[in-house]
Amino acid sequence: MIFINISRQKQIKTMICSIEKCKDSNDFFNNLRELGNNLKNNEVIKKQLKFLNILANQERLMIIYALKEKDRCVCELEAILDKSQPSISHHLKKLEEADLIKGWKKRKFTYYKLDKKVFKYVLNDCIAYLDSD
Repeated sequence: MIFINISRQKQIKTMICSIEKCKDSNDFFNNLRELGNNLKNNEVIKKQLKFLNILANQERLMIIYALKEKDRCVCELEAILDKSQPSISHHLKKLEEADLIKGWKKRKFTYYKLDKKVFKYVLNDCIAYLDSD
């Protein structure tokens, strides 16, 4: 963890108080630091970060788009993504851990389905947070 050194803290306090016209720069600075700590430990933010990190991968996003059309087996996803079965399985595991997809066996194949309810819920949660005051 990187901490702001004392010299920089003083500079920040001076800048903030010139903008915010605060009376007690130490108190104001400490309130900002507390806000930062609360945001770092916020469970909603952690959940949204996990969701957004999952989407921040081309292969996983392609899988989501492919599953949006219809349920698919791993071999179909291999053909769509032009990736190996272990690579596809790795991404499917990440998506399953986030509850965004569900897998089930049909004979000797495993099929996957996009859980649109969970996907929409988390996405709407992100949007609602941005819209709130």
